[in-house]
Amino acid sequence: MRLGFVSAILPDCDFAEVLSTASTIGYDCVEVMCWPAGRAERRYAGVSHIDVTRLDGSERRRIQDLLGQNKVTISGLGYYPNPLSPDPAESQTAISHLKKIIEAAAELKVPVVNSFIGRDPSRSIPENLERFAQIWPDVIAFASQHRIKIGIENCPMLFTYDEWPGGKNLAINPPVWRRMFEIIPDPNFGLNYDPSHFVWQQIDGIPPMCEFRDRIFHIHAKDARLNRDRLAEHGILAVPLEFHTPCLPGRGEVPWNDFFNALKSNGYRGPVCVEVEDREYENSKEDRIRALRESFTFLKPFITG
Repeated sequence: MRLGFVSAILPDCDFAEVLSTASTIGYDCVEVMCWPAGRAERRYAGVSHIDVTRLDGSERRRIQDLLGQNKVTISGLGYYPNPLSPDPAESQTAISHLKKIIEAAAELKVPVVNSFIGRDPSRSIPENLERFAQIWPDVIAFASQHRIKIGIENCPMLFTYDEWPGGKNLAINPPVWRRMFEIIPDPNFGLNYDPSHFVWQQIDGIPPMCEFRDRIFHIHAKDARLNRDRLAEHGILAVPLEFHTPCLPGRGEVPWNDFFNALKSNGYRGPVCVEVEDREYENSKEDRIRALRESFTFLKPFITG
C-alpha cells in the first residue's frame, strides 16, 4: 500500500508545492483535485491543482518532471460534483468535466478517477437508481475505453440543510452498491472507500470490504466521532453535523486496526489517502500541514506493519 493525501486541503498551494509538501513529510502519493475554474459551492470543493483543460504536451512534461523530482506519484484525479443533479445544466457540466478528467488521467497514466454518483436529494433511492441507469453507463463506458477506473466515494453528502433530506450522493451503503454494480457490471467501475462515512450511519464498514474487495480502487483515510449527548437531544433525523464531527485519523471512532487488517487480508495494494476535514486544523496553512504530518505519523505504522 502507498500512503498519500487528498490535495483539497492545500487550496492556496500550486501543484509543485503540493508535491514538495508530500515529499518533505514522507508521503508516497497525492490524490490531485481537478475541479473546473470558478467559485466553489461548498467546503473542499473547487480546488484544482491540475487544469485538465490546459493539459498539452508541455504541461504533461512539467507534471511528470515534478513527480520525478519529488519521488511522489498521483494516486488518482479527483472531482466530486453532482452528476445526478435535478438541474440539467449542472448535471451536464459535471459529466462533461468528468470526461475531460478521464482523458487527462489516460494521458498522465493515472489509473483512477474518483468522484460521486450524485443524487437528487428530493427523490428516493429507487428513483435515483433509475436516473443512474440512464446517465452513468455512458460515463463508465467512456472510462473503460480509456482504460481508466472510476472510484465512487461512499460519502452521503448529507450534512447541511441544502442537502436535506436525501443527500447529494447515491452510493451510501452496500445495498445501493450491489444495485449499482448489477446495473453496470463493468470491472472498471468501483469504490473510493472512506470508513468515516459509516460512523454516523451506524454501519459496520469492515464486512463489506471482503464482499467488494475487487471493487475497492482507492481509499480515503478520514475519521469521525459522534457527540452522543447531542445525538440523544437531536435524534437521528437531525442534520448529521448536529451530532457528527469529521476529524483526523485516530481522533474518532473508526476501528483502524480492523480496517487495515481487512485491507491486507483482502489483498489491497493500492493508495490510502488522508482526507483532512478537521476544522481544528483549518485556521492556517501551517495548521493544515500539521494535520498532514500528524496523520502521516498515525497511519504509517499500519502501512508498513
